Amino acid sequence: MKKILLLLSLLSNLIAYSQVIFSQGFDTFSTLAAAGWTTTNQSNPAGLSLWAQGGGTAFAGGGQAGGATSFTLCNFNSVDGSGTISNWLITPPITVKNGDVISFYTRKGGTSGNFPDRLEFRLSDQGAASTIPAGETGVGSFTNLAVSVNPNLTTNTTAVNGYPLTWTQYSYTVTGLAADTSMRMAFRYFVTDGGPDGANSNIIGVDTFAVTRTTLATNEVETKKSLSVYPTIADKELNVSLKNDQQITAISIYDMSGKAVQVVKSNVIDKSHSVIDVSALTSGNYIVNILTKDSKYTGKFIKK
Repeated sequence: MKKILLLLSLLSNLIAYSQVIFSQGFDTFSTLAAAGWTTTNQSNPAGLSLWAQGGGTAFAGGGQAGGATSFTLCNFNSVDGSGTISNWLITPPITVKNGDVISFYTRKGGTSGNFPDRLEFRLSDQGAASTIPAGETGVGSFTNLAVSVNPNLTTNTTAVNGYPLTWTQYSYTVTGLAADTSMRMAFRYFVTDGGPDGANSNIIGVDTFAVTRTTLATNEVETKKSLSVYPTIADKELNVSLKNDQQITAISIYDMSGKAVQVVKSNVIDKSHSVIDVSALTSGNYIVNILTKDSKYTGKFIKK
């Protein structure tokens, strides 16, 4: 499966509304350096492992969206013996604005979580001038901790504890910027008491990294007046309402990579107000697409 880099439009019926402005599927890890990506192992005492091409028996099912090796991984050999793992994979500068959604998938290798893992996703607003981290506790200019996966280094005892054992999407919505900003972003494999002789750390994978921008069509003002999607952070149910006596004819939900994840059955759609069961969706950001006889509307919500 080919993953396209940069400036991807989503599915045809969402083209007017959102686009992936940056994407990396890690199909060929060896090309990342030429594209501006940086790796640095600041673990102490540093081992031989860096972020690398995916593969191996720990990931028998392959990548989240690709072949057997179409992802990147990092493992316990980041440290020699035992110590603190701080192994970084840093993007090139990417210009973002408020409302952009940054997303990625990650999972722990293997089928058990006896050795806890942790991943941090950090941001630097310094663009090309970003300071690369130094030392096992240093973060350089990557001071914004946007996402922490298994922050407490919890051992996997159930499906809901610890680092996920299946590919799971995490996302962060950009807010608080005064203007469009050039950022570098970093995946930090960060585990204390890690390494082959430590009590923690095993192996993790990352796949399908994307920055998605949602833009309304030419009827933006009309959309804001006509469409109501609530709650914005939904757990079990999502309400979709249209004003002005418009009748909904179709509703579909897409994840931030543009994949249709739910098409609402026609018998559930109730004219101008529909209640959608979203309990089966995984946590993350979603786009809901609403069709009427004459118009198309789009909204966003977060699945808790």
